[in-house]
Amino acid sequence: MDYKHLLYEIENGVLTITMNRPDSYNAFNNDMSFEMIDALKKAKKDEAVRVVVLTGAGKAFCSGQDLKDAQKAGPGRSLGESVRTRYNPMIKALRAIPKPVICRLNGVAAGAGCSLAIACDMIIASEKASLIEVFVNVGLVLDSGSSYFLPRLVGSQKAFELATTAQKVSAAQAMEWGMVNEVVTPEELDEAVKKRTDYYAKAPTQAIGFIKKMLHQSFESDLNHMLQLEEDYQEISGNSADYQEGVAAFVEKRKPEFKGK
Repeated sequence: MDYKHLLYEIENGVLTITMNRPDSYNAFNNDMSFEMIDALKKAKKDEAVRVVVLTGAGKAFCSGQDLKDAQKAGPGRSLGESVRTRYNPMIKALRAIPKPVICRLNGVAAGAGCSLAIACDMIIASEKASLIEVFVNVGLVLDSGSSYFLPRLVGSQKAFELATTAQKVSAAQAMEWGMVNEVVTPEELDEAVKKRTDYYAKAPTQAIGFIKKMLHQSFESDLNHMLQLEEDYQEISGNSADYQEGVAAFVEKRKPEFKGK
């Protein structure tokens, strides 16, 4: 699939997906939504990809739904269908990637853009970036997974406040509330992201994929289920080439060279 509104670039195991509609602050139109779904599914399958970076071109990360584009569909447009066919598959595809997904939060993330950011495994933010659940400003409810991820990040009461008041959260405040992992100056953003991708591109990718699955399931599971998952995934990991390499490197007092298998 040739992308009109995304940049899809792989280098040394790092896939960078850049939303590329800077004139509209990388707002989602129909085409970009389906391109993103395709790109995320491709990232899951591509063995050359060890870590994924999501970011936006220009000043913004993503401003959510392009309302001008939505108006073109006319007054009879079904928002439920749009969520079902565009945004839900996007978030599901993102969460299904068995590799680290890092949000390079270069600017504002609003609405579905905010949802996309907080659905990532890690957020490295520019100090000029911000997050805002803007849905209520146009009389809508949270979508694209924000009703799931937001209370898990900030707690139910703070999530209610942010969702019902459309309060803009600065990068510094997001750091304090545990919504992002690191905040740096705009000039330091690329290097900060690179430090993370350099690590994950050489990490035991299979084990990290299992860790992701375990952590995702922990909120809906009891202790016995999680203990069973640990047993199952540890059995698989113990038979991996990365485990053998990790043990050998420890014994030989050298850095391991993981292959992600």
